[in-house]
Amino acid sequence: MFKRIDHIELLTAHPERVVEFYTGVLGFKVRQRDRVPSTPLGPLDLVYLDLGGTTVEVMTYPEGKPAAPQPGERFGYRMMALEVEDMDRALALLKSKGIDAAWGPVKRPTYARAEICDPDGNRIELRQWLA
Repeated sequence: MFKRIDHIELLTAHPERVVEFYTGVLGFKVRQRDRVPSTPLGPLDLVYLDLGGTTVEVMTYPEGKPAAPQPGERFGYRMMALEVEDMDRALALLKSKGIDAAWGPVKRPTYARAEICDPDGNRIELRQWLA
């Protein structure tokens, strides 16, 4: 019945900064841009980004005011995970683009794991399967 994750939504006040990160740093491609002209919060701008069959939907209300970030954990989006071919090479590439690991890498017998953050502080796990 359930097939796959269709998309992940990221709500941001800075869409171009987020799109640049996902395309320029992580290699996503812009599939489509769209605007919903009327919602209860005003117009909604959408950018659909694709990587290997995964879609990230970047959402912004251009007439809205950015919400203050909430400290600590919250219900809802926690992180996405991107599989990498080689953890050390991936982290070196990110470092060359000014992106440091938030933590890791941690290497276990069957996987290596690290985390980075996008420009809005959303966590992105990097995972290399070793076995």
